[in-house]
Order: sequence, then C-alpha cells, then structure tokens
Amino acid sequence: MCYNYLMPILQGLTTKEVSERKHAGLINTPVNSPSKSVAAIIRDNVFTYFNLVFLILAILLIIIRSYRDLTFLPVIIANSLIGIFQELRAKSVLDKLSILNAPETTAIRDGKKQVIKSRDLVLDDIIILKSGDQIPADAVILDGTLSVNEALLTGEANEIEKPTDSELLSGSFVISGEATARITRVGAASYASQLTLKAKAMKSGEQSEIIRSLNSFVRLAGIAIIPIGIILVAEQLFLKGLSFELSVQAMIADIIGMIPEGLFLLASVTLALSALRLARSKVLLHDMKSIESLARSDILCVDKTGTITSPEMSLTGIIDASTPLSKSAHKASIIAPETLQGQKSLLIPLRDFIASMPSDNATMRAISAAFPAKKAPRPLETVPFSSKYKFSAIMFERGRSLFLGAPEILLGDQIKSYRRLISSYASSGKRVLIFGSAPVSVKKSTPTPPKSFTPLCFLILENPVRAEAKATFEYFKNQGVAVKVISGDDARTVSAVAHQAGIENADKYIDLTPDSDLEKLVKTYTIFGRVTPDQKLALIKLFKRHHTVAMTGDGVNDVLALKEADCSIAMASGSSAAVQASAMVLLESDFSKMPSIVTEGRRVVNNLERTGSLFLVKNIFSFLMAFAAILFGFVYPLVPTQVSLITMFTIGIPSFFLAQVPSFDLIRGNFMKNILRRAAPAAFANFILICLAVVFSGIFGFDRLALGTITTLVWATTGFIFLFRLCRPFNPVKILIFASCLLGFLLCFLFLPWLFATHLDIGFYPYLLALALSTLSLPLQLLFSKLLSIIKNKVF
Repeated sequence: MCYNYLMPILQGLTTKEVSERKHAGLINTPVNSPSKSVAAIIRDNVFTYFNLVFLILAILLIIIRSYRDLTFLPVIIANSLIGIFQELRAKSVLDKLSILNAPETTAIRDGKKQVIKSRDLVLDDIIILKSGDQIPADAVILDGTLSVNEALLTGEANEIEKPTDSELLSGSFVISGEATARITRVGAASYASQLTLKAKAMKSGEQSEIIRSLNSFVRLAGIAIIPIGIILVAEQLFLKGLSFELSVQAMIADIIGMIPEGLFLLASVTLALSALRLARSKVLLHDMKSIESLARSDILCVDKTGTITSPEMSLTGIIDASTPLSKSAHKASIIAPETLQGQKSLLIPLRDFIASMPSDNATMRAISAAFPAKKAPRPLETVPFSSKYKFSAIMFERGRSLFLGAPEILLGDQIKSYRRLISSYASSGKRVLIFGSAPVSVKKSTPTPPKSFTPLCFLILENPVRAEAKATFEYFKNQGVAVKVISGDDARTVSAVAHQAGIENADKYIDLTPDSDLEKLVKTYTIFGRVTPDQKLALIKLFKRHHTVAMTGDGVNDVLALKEADCSIAMASGSSAAVQASAMVLLESDFSKMPSIVTEGRRVVNNLERTGSLFLVKNIFSFLMAFAAILFGFVYPLVPTQVSLITMFTIGIPSFFLAQVPSFDLIRGNFMKNILRRAAPAAFANFILICLAVVFSGIFGFDRLALGTITTLVWATTGFIFLFRLCRPFNPVKILIFASCLLGFLLCFLFLPWLFATHLDIGFYPYLLALALSTLSLPLQLLFSKLLSIIKNKVF
C-alpha cells in the first residue's frame, strides 16, 4: 500500500486514509497491556509454588484416607479466590482511571484539529506538539522548532534543539516551542509503547520493601520445606517405627505451619485494596510500591507553582523600568496592563513580543491573557523560554532583540540599581520578570544572556496560595515530615509564598548558582530558588542519602527528579511528561489529598507489620519444632486439622480484619526485622511450652490423642495472648475482632471435635497440664521480649 507523504499539513489524513491504516495495522497500539490480563491474574493466584505443595499434601492425605485433615484446603481455596476477586476489582477501577488519564495528542484530520488518544494515532498522522507534551510516536518535524529532552531515552538531561526536518523519538518530551510533525513509525516499530510502560511499570528489583522482604522469606521457606518434610517422614517411619499414615500426618502438620503463603497473600490483597481505595479518591497508582514509599517518606520536596499555589497565574501589573525614579525606589507605580495604551514605548515592543512568542507555558499564557491578540512582524529568530537558561528572546531585525526572563540573569550588574524594587515584590510572594532589549542577534542553538541590556519594564505576576495548603503542610509538620521547596523562581518569592502556606523554616532560603555547593546547602536551607533541572535532580539524590524522599511535580523540568525520588507524585493538570514519569497521579490535582494518601500508606505498612507477625509466630515455631523433632526424635504432636483450627482464629481471620484498621503511627525500621522482632518472643515461648507438653506427656504416660488436645490448647493460648498484645490500644473494632475470634475458637473446639480432632474426654490431668503450661505463656513472652531487647542494644 502506498501512501502520499506530501499531503498538505493543514489537511492531514482523511477519515478514509485513517481507516485504511488501521485496517493495515499501522496504528499506535501499545505493545503490551499496561495491566495484567484476567487470565494472568487467575493464573498467578492459582498456579503458585505453595498451592502445588498443598496439592501434593492433599493427595498424600487422600492416599492415607485422612480426609478430616483436609480442613486446610477450604482456607487455601478461599485465599486464592479472595486474591483473584480483589485483583480483578482493583484492575477494573484502575483500568478505568488509566483510560481517563491516557495520553492524548492534538492531530489534524480532515482539515480540523482533533484531540485523540495517543494509542489511536496512525502512520502519517499530522500532529501538533507543544511544551510539556510527550512525543507519542516517532515523527519528523514539518514546520516549527522544538526544544526536546530525551533523558528517558539516552539518560542525558540536555535539551536538544529540533528544527524543521529533524527526527523526533517517541518517549522524549517537549521542553519548549511548538511544531507540526508527521508520524513516521507507530506501535511496535517505535519506542512509544515501551517507554510509556517503562514510566508506569515497577522496575525489576524495585518492589516495595514489604513484597521484597516477603519474597525472600517465601523463597527460603519454599526451599526448606522439601528436605525437612522428607527427613521427618523417613525418621518417623523407619527410626520410630510409626505407621505411614501417622508419619504423613505429623509431617504435614509441621509443613503447613512453615508455609507463609497467607502472609504474602495478605500483603498483596491489602496493597490491592489500598490502591482501590485511593482510586476511588481519584488517585492513580502507576506502581504499588508508591503507597509504602510515601508512607515511609520523611522529606517531601515540592514546587511552588501547582503545589503550594494554584497553577493559574495572572499578570497583576507592569512597572516602567526606563525612568531613573524606579531604579532606587523601594516601591514604584504599578501600571495596570489595561491602562498601558498611552505608553507606546512599552506597549509596542511588548505586544510584538507576546504575539510572536508561543504561549506554551503558564507564564506566557498569563501575560498573553492581559493583552488583546495583535499581528506582529515575523521574527527572524525565536528562543522559547527554557528553565535551563531562564529567559526567552525574539529577534525581529538583525542586531536587535527583545528579551523576557529572570532579572538576575538579564540585568547583570544593573541589578544593583533595582535590587530593592525587586526584593519588595519578591518578598511578598510576587514573581518578577524583566522585559527589555539588547543590540545583539540571538540564536536558538546558543542562547546566552546579552552583555548590554536595556530594561523596559518589570512584569509582576502571582499565583494564589491554595486554600488547603496551610492545613496540608501543618499535617506534614505534625507527622515529622520535613518539607523542602525546590523552584525555578526567585527564592525570596518562594519563601514568601511558603511562609503564607505555613511551611516550617520558610525563612531559610537561597538562590542557587551554577557553582553552588549543593552538598553543604541541603543541610541548611529549606527553600531553593533558581534551580535548574539538573540541580533539582542533584538535590533529590543528596536528600536520598539519608532520607526517604517523596516529590511532587507538574512540569517537564520535574521529570528527571520525579524519576529519581523514592515516591513521585504528579498533578494531572500538569504536563503529560510529569504524569507519565510519576508513580502516583492526583487526577483532580488536589494537593490536599496528600495527608489521606500518607495515612492510607501508614495504615497499610503498620498493619502489615502488626498482622504479619501473627504469621511469623507460626512459621518460626514450626521450623523450630521440625528441627527439634529431627534432632531429638520425637513425633510432631499435632495433626493438620488441629493446626488449621488454631491458625484460623489466631492468625488468618484476625490478620485480615486488623490489616484494615486505621493506623497513623510513623513508620520506622525494616519491615522484616520489625515483624521478626515482634513474632520471635511468642514463637520461642510456644516452642518451649509445646516441648514441655511433649516431655511431660511422656513422663505421665498421656497418649497421642491427649497430647494433641493439650498442645492445641497451649498453642491457642499463646496465640490469643499474642493477638491481645497486638490489638492494643483497643478500640471497639479491635475488641469485636478479638472477642469474635476467641468465641469462634471455643465453639469449634467444644462442638466440632469430630472435625478438628479436639478430643474432649482426655481426663482431668491432661487438662491440668494444659492449664499449667498456658499460665507460663505470658511470662515467657515477656521474658523473651526483654532478652531480645537486651541483645539488640548490646549487639546493634
């Protein structure tokens, strides 16, 4: 099929041509779906290593006709079904939000501009690109000039000028300028799909600390259970002379206790539910680890515009900079933009500049809005604004150019004369720009500040502080999270705005220079002004040395730093570059939702630490019992159905509901170390007590049935004491959870002995032994807690 590549730019493709290309498969479809398919979700929850282990154990129990001990199967099936249901539910909500947040591109079709989804673009589509856009597919510029950042492709942060006929690579971002381009490669033939997925997906090795820790533990347990199980069966079958049925029962009871699949499932389901709750609040997660990362963050880096202030900027006034009076004045007469008609010397060059400069950023849009549209002479050269150079310029005639930008960049030594004037407005939160001319020619390829600059006027702009900002920053202050403001604006302006927003230490501010020693400055200052994208990235790296760093951003110049931060949060109203590079997106661009997101993250991590230790008690105890049984040659005292009864009411049910209870405590330490430290005392206590039960049962001549009931009661007592300690401080919900689980256990123990092998007619003395050992549980747990605390302090 042959296509006409020389179609008129203003016409673009026709509907028929678009249809032909779609039929030929020349469409910008992503290579892979950005979320797991339904089949993948079912497969990942059903065909797991531990489900295979459980299947083998079930087959062994069926072979020996011990059907009663299959009580663990409904729990395993229910766990898999819950995991599937929760993932499908979360997928449904998140996919809908992803569609709402899908990248869009302006294309020309049938001679009209249309905003369409980037994935619906076809080969040869004519698209319009401007500042902040992510280039959706490989293209070539037909008209115009762009400044492009290809950092996500090359790792280099440099801005690259792309004149007419230049090639554009998908996945890069437009920093400034505006151009019309033709798409040359789409879908699998371009970089677009892979880079978008790379920006969204969790990289290998970058899982949350919780999942990473659990993966390591699960891997260890998965490797250990096979040889342990074989040794247990062999020892009890050949050395102890037990029947094959009893040997298998004892082995399975111990192996089930070693498997921590419930803990992994609990973490996955809890994170999925958390993502679902955030999705309902219009917060989109590009990866699950961001919930935990934000909850652990102790530094929050924010920009001024779009975060502290509303993104809408307005031009509030103009100050004539050509009169001697204004050079020394602390305050000067502000000219309202609409009353500038009589000032021809200012009005004409300013209007020409505004009419010729693309309105591709908030500053130019605010300035343009104050002046009616006017036809201007065609410029010979245009230098769009860049956060790297901090000025823009237009040349209408050779040897004469107009400039607009930061006063300290353009004024040079002249700034001494205007310092008080600039400071007076900057210190009240206003943004001050200087507009003027210079007898120089400018080039896009090498933009440099003029050495001889004639100031014409100052432009005073402002962004209103968000109404909810003060309460939001007060929350972070109370939570021990330090807020750092990193902005391209004058540090005095940022400091004034930060002070209005209630940011602590807002008076500690500094403007960065190219040779600033950032390593020293990060320890002293809160407000960093005149920051370049490279410096913003460097600051985040320095903060990360000793802290967990979260960062909010909405501009193209934030992309590199967002990718570096431990948790990146973008405003949906910002550039698509920032949105795609971030781990989390505030779809309503509402910064006041940050406290609720942090609260959700802390609830997840704190509750998983608390409930995770319930699982670890069983796992540690089971490993200790297995080694003791192998070393000392005694038979594991419980059967699988008894283990299921205990774990159902002391671990499974309470862990799921406790994981949903609000928890606002600060997160400290390593996840796995924290839950091991909590679980170890109860596990050691349980191990000692069960060993004593085995020893005394042998001394007193209690049979295996009595021993099973004794150990069930002792383990359950240890489990409920540990659960009671974890539930503190109690509230009505926790009381209900604890009481319901205790009641459920007692009812099953007393009224379902045929199902859970709880033999009630074992006599008085076995119950007396069970009571005596149970009374030792709390003192032993407290003793081991104290010993572990002493060891930790001595060794670490």
